[in-house]
Amino acid sequence: MEFILYLAIIIAATKIAGHLSARLGQPAVLGELIVGVLLGPAVLGVLEPEASYLHYFSEIGVLLLMFLAGMETDLAQLQRNWKAAFAVAIGGIVLPFIGGYSAALAFGFSSDYAMFFGILFCATSVSISVQVLKEMNRLGSREGTTILGAAVVDDVLVVILLAVMMSVLGTGNDVSLGLLIGKKVIFFVVVIAVGWFVIPKAMEWLAKLRVSEAVISIAVAICFGFAYFAEYMGMAGIIGSFAAGIALSQTPLHKEMERKLEPIAYSIFVPVFFVSIGLNVSFDGLGSQIGFVIVISIVAILTKLLGGGLGARLTGFDTRSSIAVGSGMISRGEVALIIASTGQSASLLQEEYYTSVIIMVIVTTLVTPPILKWIFSRMPEKETA
Repeated sequence: MEFILYLAIIIAATKIAGHLSARLGQPAVLGELIVGVLLGPAVLGVLEPEASYLHYFSEIGVLLLMFLAGMETDLAQLQRNWKAAFAVAIGGIVLPFIGGYSAALAFGFSSDYAMFFGILFCATSVSISVQVLKEMNRLGSREGTTILGAAVVDDVLVVILLAVMMSVLGTGNDVSLGLLIGKKVIFFVVVIAVGWFVIPKAMEWLAKLRVSEAVISIAVAICFGFAYFAEYMGMAGIIGSFAAGIALSQTPLHKEMERKLEPIAYSIFVPVFFVSIGLNVSFDGLGSQIGFVIVISIVAILTKLLGGGLGARLTGFDTRSSIAVGSGMISRGEVALIIASTGQSASLLQEEYYTSVIIMVIVTTLVTPPILKWIFSRMPEKETA
């Protein structure tokens, strides 16, 4: 039962830290991320990142976070901005890949290791950006929907790039590119078909069940089902939960689902997710790699900001909005952590550089909330309409 005490510490600490962060003019999520750094191996060592309950609770937390984001997404706005989302995703892959590859070569890495760094830099996790945008009531803005759409495209392309690289270098099982792309196509076809034709009718029928909280229970089951299907088809689970949220947002019951699910998500699971990100920070074995960490962190931040921003600018956004979109793509979050772990297992990432890479991922995640807050706070509401 010791984990109950740890959960109590996490929940209380994140709420207090979030309040203090907001009082200082920063997004509450920044304080929650810092709690993870303080409670983890980097400082106090109260929590161990390997704890199974932290893993499961944080997984549920990020799925529910993206599920709620999907339910709050303006589908019409998303459809109008699909070209911008695609351009932002491409810009957010090309420039980070060049930057990561070049930085690794500059520090003496071989071409194979440098290519992995390039792919690692391409990763994007908008879960942190989603929380900041929700706090600022900008998630449904043109910038917000473009960031969300770009993240979906980004996830598909990065997974394909990683799989192809592992196949070419012989570090994984043989990969059929046709099969890989085919699975992604099947995922979107199935999700769109089920979301459009099945879910609305199913929710209408299931809402009549004579059990307590039938609607919210079925909604969560759909969220987890879509997430599992996404993982099964070789994509991130958060894409599935986001798609489930969009599907359920088209039903008359979506307001009720949001109202009932938010207290569950934000009281327990989402705080654990934010803390789990910070827990990955550790300074063990960092040694003489401080310069390396600083360089790759700066390159990671600037390449996503400029790459995503350029894609937005080329598709009609003004300069300020383009910077806002680019800043929303900076965080590498849990997606990059998964890629780093995969690379380490496949011998694409040298063991002695793993800690440095994790710190870079955390740095990009920590800087995203204040950057987004600073940019959006200087944008009139009409600019994000």
